[in-house]
Amino acid sequence: MQNIKTIYLKELRSYFNSPIAYIVIIVFLIIAGYFFTNGLFQNNLATLRSLFDIIPFIFLFFIPAITMRLFSEEKKQGTIELLLTKPITDYELVAGKYLAAFVLTLITLLPTLLYFIVVLLLGRIDIGTVIGGYLGLIFTAGVYIGIGLFASSLTENQVVAFIVSFVVIFALFMMGKILMQLSPALVSAIEYISTDYHFVNISRGVIDSRNLIYYFSMIAFTLFLTKVSLESRKW
Repeated sequence: MQNIKTIYLKELRSYFNSPIAYIVIIVFLIIAGYFFTNGLFQNNLATLRSLFDIIPFIFLFFIPAITMRLFSEEKKQGTIELLLTKPITDYELVAGKYLAAFVLTLITLLPTLLYFIVVLLLGRIDIGTVIGGYLGLIFTAGVYIGIGLFASSLTENQVVAFIVSFVVIFALFMMGKILMQLSPALVSAIEYISTDYHFVNISRGVIDSRNLIYYFSMIAFTLFLTKVSLESRKW
């Protein structure tokens, strides 16, 4: 655990020691804030629906941006081999970097609670859907970060890592949008793979075990793939 904590703190500090964290957080909040206020004034409804609709889309770009450097930069600078010669396991290295990106995402989401306070002051709101919406965002981000981490472990080029993770994340996101165009035989399989399908379910305020199993399984699977990718250097 100490090794994981050390890596996690190192990576989190590196985000804020460069403009990366500040730029992505500011851009994220500007876009989210625009859609929230636009939906609030246009529809004249005290709701966070517009916020929960736009953030999963923002994640398509935000998550690849904050994960693309995690392993790619280490590989490009040649520090990955030095890091792996220390008394640290691949699992600890993956877990530490994953936690850093995950906590950065939580920090980015935190200011959006101000929107919840605004809506709460303006009128009645279903607390269950708000909790479900935020849980859905957190779990969805967890899956996307795992994918971004895996993509970063495959290459030393950050741009390539960004593109690979974006394509995979976009595909998982869009699967829930094309169900009407699929044959009935494929619908149940495709919708279960889709991150958007599970997000929509959990954002309604109903915590279903099938959704939780999906999220935890996907996170575990992507972290496992990242670990295997790192181990491939020994082959």
